[in-house]
Amino acid sequence: MPEPTNPLFDEALLPRFDLIKPEHVEPGIEKLLATLSTQLLELERASKPTWADLVEPLERIDEELAAQWRVVSHLTGVANSEALRIAYAEVEPKLIRFSVRISQSRPIFDALCSLRDGDEWNRLNRSQQRIVTLLIRDAKLTGVGLNGRARERFNEIQTELAELSTRFSNNVLDATKAFSKTLREADEVAGLPDSALQLAAQSARDAGETNATSVDGPWRITLDQPSFEPFIQHSRRRDLREELYRAYITRASKGDLDNATLINRILQLRREAANLLGYATHAELSIATKMAASVDAVEKLLEELRVASFDAAHRDLDDLSEFAKAHPEFLAKATACPEALAHWDLPFWAERLREQRYDFSEEELRQYFPLPRVLDGMFGLAKQLFGVEIQEADGEAPVWHPDVRFFRVIGEDKKPLAAFYLDPYSRPGEKRGGAWMDECIGRSRLFSNPDGGPRLPVAYLVCNQSPPVNGKPSLMRFREVETLFHEFGHGLQHMLTQVDYGFASGIHNIEHDAVELPSQFMENWCYHRKTLLGLSGHYETSEPLPDTLYDKICAARNYRAGGLMLRQLHFGFTDLALHHTFEPDGDRDAFDIQRGIAARTSLLPPLPEDRFLCSFTHIFSGGYSAGYFSYKWAEVLSADAFVAFEEAGLDDEQAIARIGRRFRDTILSLGGSQPAMEVFTAFRGREPDTAALLRHSGLKK
Repeated sequence: MPEPTNPLFDEALLPRFDLIKPEHVEPGIEKLLATLSTQLLELERASKPTWADLVEPLERIDEELAAQWRVVSHLTGVANSEALRIAYAEVEPKLIRFSVRISQSRPIFDALCSLRDGDEWNRLNRSQQRIVTLLIRDAKLTGVGLNGRARERFNEIQTELAELSTRFSNNVLDATKAFSKTLREADEVAGLPDSALQLAAQSARDAGETNATSVDGPWRITLDQPSFEPFIQHSRRRDLREELYRAYITRASKGDLDNATLINRILQLRREAANLLGYATHAELSIATKMAASVDAVEKLLEELRVASFDAAHRDLDDLSEFAKAHPEFLAKATACPEALAHWDLPFWAERLREQRYDFSEEELRQYFPLPRVLDGMFGLAKQLFGVEIQEADGEAPVWHPDVRFFRVIGEDKKPLAAFYLDPYSRPGEKRGGAWMDECIGRSRLFSNPDGGPRLPVAYLVCNQSPPVNGKPSLMRFREVETLFHEFGHGLQHMLTQVDYGFASGIHNIEHDAVELPSQFMENWCYHRKTLLGLSGHYETSEPLPDTLYDKICAARNYRAGGLMLRQLHFGFTDLALHHTFEPDGDRDAFDIQRGIAARTSLLPPLPEDRFLCSFTHIFSGGYSAGYFSYKWAEVLSADAFVAFEEAGLDDEQAIARIGRRFRDTILSLGGSQPAMEVFTAFRGREPDTAALLRHSGLKK
């Protein structure tokens, strides 16, 4: 009887999410590693310094390894379970060791150097030359030059860091899931909009309160974003806002889920690994792969933005304080800060002031942004700017949850270009928070389609917005609309690449501080009149967003811009300090560093028990270590890129289409085949300028 096929290795073009189970992971990955180990040995023995004999086999090994592991990693983010965690933990160290073995292969490294220095070099095109150069660089940064005990120690560090990163992420997921508060009195939910009440009642029913209704309760509040944010923004119960806020900032900081010890260990190991490679700090090592020239250059940019936003942020805080103190309910009972504006007050009173100043509420807006209508408008924009058509293809690909959608991307010649999955809704307990784009399949000529063309890219677009409730479609908060546009921008860069080499297609080998450019660029279109009106429509009447509401949205765009800028700069400065100046073995801990930075980047000092770092997944488990500044660095690029459209005239459809095609042919198409600065300059005609960001943020005329 033939051995049953492991669905991880199904020959179908798309992953068999309908069949893959945790029990398939360990035997499948181990079999794959055995096969690839043999292929690697054969490649090392040959080691011919040519593109066809060296780089192409290396890409094949790299892709065959990544293809299966991407599926497993994706499932841990969107369909987490104890069984999957166990399987993941079992095979992850083996994958790390094999990946390190490839990057530290001396025969392959020497062959790459021979290719760079040999006669064939001048016969390679520019993209190929860049790939070889970056493979050599990355080998150096992953320890190919280390020997003996130094190499052993470096590899031990990589394995331990991977394990700690996974534990950190799981702890945040579990800590978020562990907290809930069931409210049973109408007074306890005073101020909450109907959408929040409906979601809270649904959450209560899911937890066993079968008779829960939005009108009569009970209502279950969690730390999941679609639940926590509306509560902290709208609840009139100051004491409950305080309780929820304190629970949120202390996630993953207690008991078996305490990430504090993991933080210090991660920082120690990163510093040690950097030292082994000849760098003084992890930040210096990180910058070696970025657009930014140095840590000093990053700090200079962050400080320029801090100075530009500091006074405006504090003026906004003063306005908010005066506004709040004019209302009797401000003095409602709270266990701390009874008469001063506290952390749990800022979202509530900021929303009240915004409602008064701009005369609209978030709840009013949501009625005009049902997800299906937003998708139609976003896809229409993609067609106008980039000449691509997005077609529904539900049922053509297995999915990991019934809510997941599948779409195909079609070019102007009516031929397929790419495809993507969309997983839009929050699922507390099995899906990590936040939003992201990730690669399912990358474009590559080496893995050609049956028609002989390059294998086409497929993306995952993942969000955590409010799900449909009580028969209504998902009604999106405006920030959720921006988030969807953001992730779609990442997806477009992955899907519209025209680079045929896997090592440089899509987002591969794009400097990390440039990778947010297309995502942040797309957010700008949420404030473009024609675009916004095109993606809005009342969920009951289909009535488009009234012009008056559009004008109010634009007027409120830079509301509290200074404070929001400072918040992001606080994260960026903290990340950089932890990975550059902080001594993990010193007398001060990471929280001391955070508090010190808060003195010049935060409107209110952190609470003594603040443990936000314990849930800062971006830098401890999300790939942004010593790189959180990338959001602001890339925001400079994206704002300046959007100015090109403003200069052409946002109401000139022909001009917009022309500039859009140029954006596609450079930013979206070239991937990592050229340095990011050259790609940006090819689009813009010059290097970027910070003035556009400051102007768009309302911080400079």
